[in-house]
Formats: sequence, C-alpha cells, structure tokens
Amino acid sequence: MSDGTVLELRNKIRSKIDFSGALPDDGLMRIVEEIVFEWCERNPLTAAGKVQLVRRLFHSFRGLDILQPLMEDTSISEIMINHHAEIFVERRGGMSLLPVSFESRERLEDLIQTVVASVNRVVNESSPIVDARLKDGSRVHVVLPPVALKGPCMTIRKFPEQPLLMEELVAIGSLSEDAAAFLQEMVGAQYNMFISGGTGTGKTTFLNALSQFIPADERIVTIEDSAELQIRSIPNLVAMETRNANTEGKGEITIRDLIRASLRMRPSRIIVGEVRGGEALDMLQALNSGHSGSMSTGHSNGAKDMLARLETMTLSAAELPVLVIRQQIASAIDLIIHLSRFRDRSRRVTEICEIVGMADGEVMLNPLFIFEEEGEQDGKVIGGLKRTANPLVRLDKLIMAGKNKSGGAVL
Repeated sequence: MSDGTVLELRNKIRSKIDFSGALPDDGLMRIVEEIVFEWCERNPLTAAGKVQLVRRLFHSFRGLDILQPLMEDTSISEIMINHHAEIFVERRGGMSLLPVSFESRERLEDLIQTVVASVNRVVNESSPIVDARLKDGSRVHVVLPPVALKGPCMTIRKFPEQPLLMEELVAIGSLSEDAAAFLQEMVGAQYNMFISGGTGTGKTTFLNALSQFIPADERIVTIEDSAELQIRSIPNLVAMETRNANTEGKGEITIRDLIRASLRMRPSRIIVGEVRGGEALDMLQALNSGHSGSMSTGHSNGAKDMLARLETMTLSAAELPVLVIRQQIASAIDLIIHLSRFRDRSRRVTEICEIVGMADGEVMLNPLFIFEEEGEQDGKVIGGLKRTANPLVRLDKLIMAGKNKSGGAVL
C-alpha cells in the first residue's frame, strides 16, 4: 500500500468526520470501513489486506498510526524512527529496518505533538528535545530539527506489562541464584544500592526486580525524568516525575527539586530512576541523611568507572574538594551492581562490588561477585556470575536488621 494512497484515504475519512462533537471508536470504524470498501471496489485487495488497511487508517486517527501494530508486538522492545521514512525496531537484541514509513514528515510531526501533549509536555524548534511516555508506560524520546538533521526523530522504549521477577532473570542467566539470594538479603537489610551499565543493558528492568524484595510495609518515593518503574508490591508508594519548563521558560521541576521534596515525605527509601548530572549531589546527601535501602541507576562502563562518573556529576553541582565528594560516595553507597550487554545480545550482571570506605584518598571497592566467561558455543557466551573469596566487610546494617551472619548468602 503506497503512502499516497493512505494519505488520500485519510483525507476522505477526515472529510466525513464531524469534528464539532466527540466521535466514538465504533463510529470512526464504520466510516473507515465504508471508505476502504468503496476504494476496494476499484482496487481489489485480499481480506487480510483490507483488515490491515482498515487498522492502519483507524490507528492513524485514534492510535499511533503505523506504529500501533509495532506497539502491540510483544517481541519488539524498541522502536527507532530516524525520520518519517526510516523505522528500525529491536527484537530480542537484534535490529532491523522495517519496510514501512509515514506518508509524510508532517504526519510524523503531528503524531509526535499528540504524544507529547498527552503528558503535558512541549517540543518545538526552540525546545527540540523532550522525554515523554505513552499510556502503557513506554518511554518516548523526541528530537526535532534543527537538532535532528534528517527530520523528526523519535525513539520508543517498550516495557513488558508485567515486570520481570528476579527468579525470571535468574532463569534467563542474567545472574546466579547465589547472587540473587545475596541481593535479596541486602535489600532486606537496607543496603544502599547503585545499578550501573551502558545503554540498553537492562538497568530499569533490574531495578524493578530488586524493588520486589522491599518489605511491603515500607513507604517508598520514586523520582524519575519520565516514569518507567513498575513497582507493584508496595502499597505505600509515591511516584514523582520531572516537568519541563513551559513556553515562557517557567515552571520547570528537576530531579534535584524532587529529591529535596521527597525528604519531607517521610520515605523509608528513595528510588531515583537515573542520575545524569548535578542531582547526584542531592542523591548522595539524601542517602547520607538516614534513608537506608535507597536505590538509583547511572551510565558507566564498570563499577570503578561509576565512581568516577559520580564524582564528575557531583562536581557539576558544587565546587567541593574531590576528597569530600569521595567521602560522601563512600558513606552513601554500599553496593554497586554493574550490568553489561554481551556480543550475543544477552544482558547480564557482571559485577557486584561493595564500597568498603576510603584508603589513600581513594574509594575502595571489594568485589563480591564477578562474571567469568568460559567460552562460546553456537554463538552464545558461556559463563556466569561467580562469588569471589572476599567476604562482605560492612556488616553493620545486617546486624541492625538482626540477620544471622554465620550462614546464608552473606559470607
């Protein structure tokens, strides 16, 4: 089906719609079917072709146009629109170019404005970059010209309706049963955890899985740029999301603002979806103010690299001595969990390190679990997360929680 034909049929449908009142879905569907069947009298289509055309035209008014079938395809995890005629998707870690396109740049721009407006956000030439989300929780990132040179660009990160459990992550080989049991005990004992990794390594998925170990009688506050977390095991939950400035440059609410606000909400734990800049300082101060068991994520190439990035992010917020920043990090974060994406497209935990304090002005890491690669078979990386010989050093929170240190997953 050519884009010109779709545009022609869309215009015919639009001419029959009375925009003075609300048109129900079944009323729109009748109009679409009428136009399609009339067109098919001159241009025969198979039954399957008619159904596909009706769905596309209906979704162009009420759904996400050609993206709607992709959103309904559970095998697709990411949709990448480089411009109106170039759409890639990610399925099971592999990327492919689709043989579909929007009929025009203007149609893609209209869809972007509809998505952004639905969450009270604004994107235009003066503010060409925005994060938003769809009703199903999928994350949307938009970049418009002149920043995007090829035309409007949109990336949609989809999330499963049911977040993965830690048992499922163990089953697919993301981490070992031993490591999962260890982390469950650490979450219960209120150790502060930081999840690091590159783009697309599954940091948010893993954070969701970790949150399922939080006792149901606690009060949790989540803070995100665009809401992605799916924490359903905690009844007493406050979820907060940042807000961009309006067209007059006013009304912006940042992660830093929300972290400060959360401290007045009597949270048991604070979960910051991702730190990218100066909010790292506020997060560290919140963790050092008695909110044990809190969690966050950040981009890095490894546990040690995450420490350096936290330093850099904190320095962007305040001109503090590096030694002071390192002391803040050492006292605020107990564990760093690093995730990597392997050449076989699998996503796995590759490091679990304990921060044990300072020595000679450096933050010291104690590796507790390390991924050991054992080779490759049929294109799949063979190996697993192995416990090191190093015992857990910081036992204070375990003692406070009344955990038995003589056995279990800790030593």
